[in-house]
Amino acid sequence: MRSPKELALDVKIMDTLKGLNPSARALSMGRGIIEDLEIQGIQEYANTVSIKRLGFNDHGPVHMRTVALNSLIMLGLLRNACIQTSLEREECGLFEDSLIALLLSAFLHDIGMSVGRQDHELHSVYMAYPILDRFLRQVYDGDMQKRVTVRSLALECISGHMGNRVIHSLEAGILLIADGCDMTKGRARIPMALAEAPRVGDIHKYSANSIEEVRISRGIEQPIRIDILMSSEVGLFQVEEVLLGKIASSTAKRYLELYALVNQGEPKRYL
Repeated sequence: MRSPKELALDVKIMDTLKGLNPSARALSMGRGIIEDLEIQGIQEYANTVSIKRLGFNDHGPVHMRTVALNSLIMLGLLRNACIQTSLEREECGLFEDSLIALLLSAFLHDIGMSVGRQDHELHSVYMAYPILDRFLRQVYDGDMQKRVTVRSLALECISGHMGNRVIHSLEAGILLIADGCDMTKGRARIPMALAEAPRVGDIHKYSANSIEEVRISRGIEQPIRIDILMSSEVGLFQVEEVLLGKIASSTAKRYLELYALVNQGEPKRYL
């Protein structure tokens, strides 16, 4: 059974996906990803390992849905600014192909947490491969070239989401930032409740617990504006040690404006 938060995110994802005017096959794939029992099961177990075994924050179905929603929003903002994706620019695919790669990779990027934290992005790659192939065979039936192209792009997005490997596509850069933007206090709620003694990773929980909201909207000088609202300055750890590091490694960096606000004070502009 999916939680109310997951269900609410499912609705937002489908609404945002529809707003990008995809084909019927892309919409059907979106619904299929959301309802897929294998994806749901491995996301749930990844979250169990992350929270209960390792003491980290949410790396499960809510997190991966949030990253998917963030990715779709940013992809739409870039398209509205007439910025082509890597597949479009290289004449290897259409906007919708980039959308499909991002949606799949967002739902699968952290499933390697079910194995462990170290190199989890690489575990996610080999665990995601057969799932990607299963979905892409349906979407690109008879088009081998398109299927292997989108699959390779999705795998780059997954392997590069930690910011410690060089990425080259705009799509991978979007996922990298979309992942970093999931830092609100809800993500730290369960680990905070379970905590009994100081453990490795606590700073992530406490800093995330001070983040009230992350807003992604159209920028003034750049296509994408990210506003991070926080109740305490401890939240700046998330911005400066996590998000900024990911942005620095992202191919989408030049399209961003980034602001942080503490207690509704004067916004601090980073980018």
